[in-house]
Amino acid sequence: MQRRGTKTVPGAVTHGPPPAAGGRQSGPLIVTEDAELLDDLLRLCAAAGATPEVHHSVPEQRGSWEAAPLVLVGDDAARRVRGAARRRGVVLVGRDQDDSGVWRRAVEIGADHVLMLPDGEQWLVDRIADVAEGVGRPALTVGVIGGRGGAGASTLACALAVTSAREGLRTLLVDADPLGGGLDVLLGGETAEGLRWPAFAASRGRVGGGALEESLPALHSLRVLSWDRGDCVAVPPQAVRAVLAAARRRGGTVVVDLPRRIDDGVAEVLAQLDVGLLVVPAELRAVAAAGRVASAVGMVLRDLRVAVRGPYAPGLDDREVARLLGLPLVGEVPVESALLRPNESKRPPGASGRGPLARFCKEFWERALLEAGAA
Repeated sequence: MQRRGTKTVPGAVTHGPPPAAGGRQSGPLIVTEDAELLDDLLRLCAAAGATPEVHHSVPEQRGSWEAAPLVLVGDDAARRVRGAARRRGVVLVGRDQDDSGVWRRAVEIGADHVLMLPDGEQWLVDRIADVAEGVGRPALTVGVIGGRGGAGASTLACALAVTSAREGLRTLLVDADPLGGGLDVLLGGETAEGLRWPAFAASRGRVGGGALEESLPALHSLRVLSWDRGDCVAVPPQAVRAVLAAARRRGGTVVVDLPRRIDDGVAEVLAQLDVGLLVVPAELRAVAAAGRVASAVGMVLRDLRVAVRGPYAPGLDDREVARLLGLPLVGEVPVESALLRPNESKRPPGASGRGPLARFCKEFWERALLEAGAA
């Protein structure tokens, strides 16, 4: 049992809420007659995007108590729910920080947590939002970064995202490079309706995953978070953290096109990546430049791999490039006209599903999803 808003009990064991009947997620069940407490709980539910069911005691409707994904019991109602069936996902909510009896009442109703308002509000909003959205396996999140300028990282990121969407996965493509010209342009959707990065600059705390997804431009069966053509070229690190965390909670895949400079915002992205791909042209200067990028990125990202792009300089091949960089080899990124001159193509890289680049991306996802245990 844990108490939020004051201190945590050492050795506490917590449980997630049970799934709702039929596998569907719904809002929490609130049990209280305290009007002031109810107002606060309704406000927190609204902040989390959830619609609760409210009762003064254990619901008479059969199954309501057991099926709710989360039960919030006001301290005033503890005695009235004492005889209810034991279940996971029960939180006893109160206000009196000095009431030692709250622990006894929590044990009597089988609560997982004791939470005191107002200190525990953010934790409770997050928990309510989890059950409202449904919490499953987080998205497999892959970052793509160039070993030098013009390496083709943005094009590969687009091809990976397009391939993921074509394979039926929920896919979000994130442009983390404000000076890159915009991935929506590369996808032919610069005029598509939807929000861009500057709209999220004031984000704090938790961003709703569903609301984020619905607000972004939909292009080629995926969602894209890119930059607009305005003057804003920076988003605070805390906003970057909140947005990417929301994207990952939706599951599927997230592909991030990374800049070659590492600032606080990029560090927030790197911290949430599962895999990083360093795209390196097979030439000595590119390998030297990629070594510096790998050194900086590797300070935050543990799983960084190299994807080599030809043509090859004398004495180099993909394995030698990987050896020089001391990184695992993903493979050779095929050289296609779309990769070298993406803006000349009317279709985004990998959109046809045919050709070496599309095959490279499909094989990458097959391996990566298998490694992540999602296949």
